[in-house]
Amino acid sequence: MAIKKILVTGANGQLGWELSQLANKLPDYEFIFLDRTQLDLAKPASFEAILNQLTPDLIINTAAYTAVDKAETEKELANTINTIAVQTLASISKKNKIRLITYSTDYVFNGQSTTPYLPETKIDPINFYGQTKASGEQLALQEYPSTIIIRTSWVFSSHGNNFVKTMMRLMKERPELKIVGDQLGRPTYAKDLAMATIKMIDAINAGKMVQGIYHYANQGETTWYDFAVAIKANAGLTCNLVSISTKEFPTPAIRPCYSVLATDKIENELDLVIPSWEVSLKECMQILS
Repeated sequence: MAIKKILVTGANGQLGWELSQLANKLPDYEFIFLDRTQLDLAKPASFEAILNQLTPDLIINTAAYTAVDKAETEKELANTINTIAVQTLASISKKNKIRLITYSTDYVFNGQSTTPYLPETKIDPINFYGQTKASGEQLALQEYPSTIIIRTSWVFSSHGNNFVKTMMRLMKERPELKIVGDQLGRPTYAKDLAMATIKMIDAINAGKMVQGIYHYANQGETTWYDFAVAIKANAGLTCNLVSISTKEFPTPAIRPCYSVLATDKIENELDLVIPSWEVSLKECMQILS
C-alpha cells in the first residue's frame, strides 16, 4: 500500500518543525502535524482513538522525553514517553497496518567503544534516559518488526532548544565558558535528518525493503568543545572558551564519552550523501543570524 497520509508527532520539536518546513514542498504527501496538546506521549491510552480518527498510512514519531538529567528523577514520566508510548504506537500500527518511524539515540550505547557504533552493536545504556530509549526500541520491534528506528546524536536546529542556540546565547552573555572536551560524537542537523526521513518514505513507496534500525548523523566527529569553537567562529563572537574534562563537569546522568554512530547502512540503502556537520552548522547559523 502506498503511503500518502503521514502523521507527525512532536510538531513543535526540532525534528517535527523541520519536517513541517519540508511538508509544503511535498505535494505527493498529506501531512498531519500534532503537538503535545493534540497527542500527548505521556497518555498512551489516548492514542488509539486519535489514530482511528485520523487513519494515517505512516506515523513519524518525533516526540520524546529528552531531558537527560531530569530523567534520573522523573523516571516514571520518561519511561512512559520513551518506552510505553513507543510500544503502544507500534502495537496500534501493527493492528492497523500503519508504517511507523521512530527515533532513538546514541545514548543506548555505553560510550566505551573506540570505533563507530553499528546499528547491530549490542546496546548497553549507562543512564536512565538511555535505558528508556533502549527499551522503547526493543519493545517496538518485538511488537511490530516492520518498525523503523533511526538513532541519531547531538541534534541541533534553528528551532527549539539545542546546543547551538544555547552556546550562541551564553557566548554573548559571558566573557568565558567552560566546555567539555573529552566526549566525542557526530552532531546532527535536524533539517538533514528530516530530509533523510522523507527519502526513506520515498524508498518504501518505491517498494524497497526498509525496516529495523538505522543510524543518522552528519559526517565528521567532534567534541562539544570543538563544536562550540566552530559556533563561536561562525557567529564572530569573542567569548573565551576553555576545554574541561567530563570529571570537571559532573551531571546527574552519566554521559558516554564516545558517541560516534556509523551511518553506512542508511547511506547505502537510501543512496544518501550526508553533509558534514560543519557545512550544516553554517547553514543553520545563517538562518539564526
